[in-house]
Amino acid sequence: MRSSRLLITGVAGLALSLGGCATYHAFPLAGNANLKSSLDQLDLTVPASGSAAGSIKINPEKPLSPEEVGLVAVLNSPSLASQPGQLSAARAGLLSATLLPNPSLGVDYEFYLGGPATNNSLAASLSEDIRSIVTYSPRVKAAKARVGQVKADLLWKEWQVAQKAQLLAVDINADRSELETRRKELDLLDHEVSQVRAATSQGNLALSAEAPLLAAQASAQIDISTTEMTLLRDWQRLDALIGLDPSARFAIAKSGPIKLPSDVNSLIKTLPNRRPDLVAFRLGYQAANQNVREAILGQFPAFSIGPAGGWDTSRVYSAGPVISMDLPIFNHNQGKIAAARATRSQLHADYQARLDRAVGTSNDLLVRISKIKDDLKRARAASKEADSQAKSALEAYTQGNLGQRDLTDYQTTAMARDLDVLNYQKALEETTLALSIELGTGFPKTMIVSSNKVNHS
Repeated sequence: MRSSRLLITGVAGLALSLGGCATYHAFPLAGNANLKSSLDQLDLTVPASGSAAGSIKINPEKPLSPEEVGLVAVLNSPSLASQPGQLSAARAGLLSATLLPNPSLGVDYEFYLGGPATNNSLAASLSEDIRSIVTYSPRVKAAKARVGQVKADLLWKEWQVAQKAQLLAVDINADRSELETRRKELDLLDHEVSQVRAATSQGNLALSAEAPLLAAQASAQIDISTTEMTLLRDWQRLDALIGLDPSARFAIAKSGPIKLPSDVNSLIKTLPNRRPDLVAFRLGYQAANQNVREAILGQFPAFSIGPAGGWDTSRVYSAGPVISMDLPIFNHNQGKIAAARATRSQLHADYQARLDRAVGTSNDLLVRISKIKDDLKRARAASKEADSQAKSALEAYTQGNLGQRDLTDYQTTAMARDLDVLNYQKALEETTLALSIELGTGFPKTMIVSSNKVNHS
């Protein structure tokens, strides 16, 4: 009878333990590409974060600013699709760290077969690992720091994707402006070539007068083809970054006035507390510190304790504690302690190197921005002067005081100066945007890609 009750109790306990187990569900891979053909097929809702009043919907019917292009890229970039899974994996690691090992249950039941005894015997014990309790606090703190580290790393990746998308948007606008100017230049040269050919056919000009114009015309055609290819390549890169088909196009608005923060020096000093990659390093170092503590506490030998009891074949009952422990003769956890300290030392050096590089790059970009501004100022002055000369040349031409070839030279020179201005403006926008990333400004302070998007199948 007792055997039946014992068997029923064991079955019931097993059923209860299995009741909370997870079940398996298939999660097949996709068989087709997931590229979209237009903006309106993408996720365009920027979720609320921090003190924001609510989510923001980007209107695909209007030209997108470079900042909006960056947000669209973060929301839809295939390179960020794994972010929710990475965050869930970190949280799963935290969950594992907070769970203590299950108690160990031992049961020894022997059937009476013969001899002077009178009945079956039973012995049972229940024990728990004490070392896992001793190391619980640093283990959980390290896991929490690693979750924060993953969040900061993922936010840094979002910033980098947003920066890359903004740079491509700026480049596309610059490519278009350059292409427009170069086509105007080619139109001027085409007109000049036709005028010279007409004059040579009438015997008013020598055939050699056409040669330099044809060379300039060929060079202008090559420049246009190069710019068109650059524009195509920039569009394809942006489409790939956002998750669009390579042929997809949408309107991009011009950038607004470029302004640097007024407190650049203070922003550089506070980089360790604001820039996501540096914050991730700091959190990783916190986790490494806790791992060292855990390894040192792990010198405590494997130790299990719990109650034990039962009866023998003569119906003699007994109970008491059961203790099981390792004898720390050969292994004092020296290997794990050494590994944890080495990892912490490496992270310490890596963090210092990253911080030095961040500060150095920020200062370097400041110097470059100052130089580009000076160059842009000179280029604008030269462009203004060239435009004035081109206008004067046009007036002289209409009055018959200047030839067509000379007029074309003045006009193409003015366009070349315009191209210089465009190139310096592009360089200034790119460098300023790069500085905003280095300083940790201009982007959301929390992750945009929601962890709720993860599929837990």
